[in-house]
Amino acid sequence: MVLRIKEEGSRYKMRELLVDTCTGEEEDGTAHSFQYYILVDEMELGGGLSCESYGVKVAGPDGEEASVPNITVSVERIDQLLELLRRNCVSPVTLRDVVLDWL
Repeated sequence: MVLRIKEEGSRYKMRELLVDTCTGEEEDGTAHSFQYYILVDEMELGGGLSCESYGVKVAGPDGEEASVPNITVSVERIDQLLELLRRNCVSPVTLRDVVLDWL
């Protein structure tokens, strides 16, 4: 966990880090491609302290996307989750269910 001291009036902006793309095929032969992102945000802890929190985002080729922010403050845990999503080529439609089952 990385702790930061927030300066008066500063605002930390959420970042999206593209990690990988999964390309696969549906049972009917239709191709699909999903992009997987790690979301990096800041959580306020009080007393002027904050830490980074991590979430995930999946984007599809037709503009559909889903994200689940602030899942964990652990880099190792978010890496494990992202590997699960990539390995199973999880779509934006099923992202939230997969994350809830994983938690």
